[in-house]
Amino acid sequence: MVAGLQQVKTASGLLFTGDSEGNFIAFDSRTGKPIWHYQTGSPVWGSAPVTYMLDGKQHVLIASGLTLTDFALR
Repeated sequence: MVAGLQQVKTASGLLFTGDSEGNFIAFDSRTGKPIWHYQTGSPVWGSAPVTYMLDGKQHVLIASGLTLTDFALR
């Protein structure tokens, strides 16, 4: 992870952050190991991920460039 980037941690132990190359990344907060990533196509810079519940599912939302991308968590 790069210092200064915004991040959010879930109760289940996932840490989400992004980088200036457009990668949106999930880490195991206990080990620090990356467990998933998604290439957004635009820098994820100065934007904190947001997590929320909808219809009983937890979602994580990230802004990248002019796009909002939403993922439902298991």
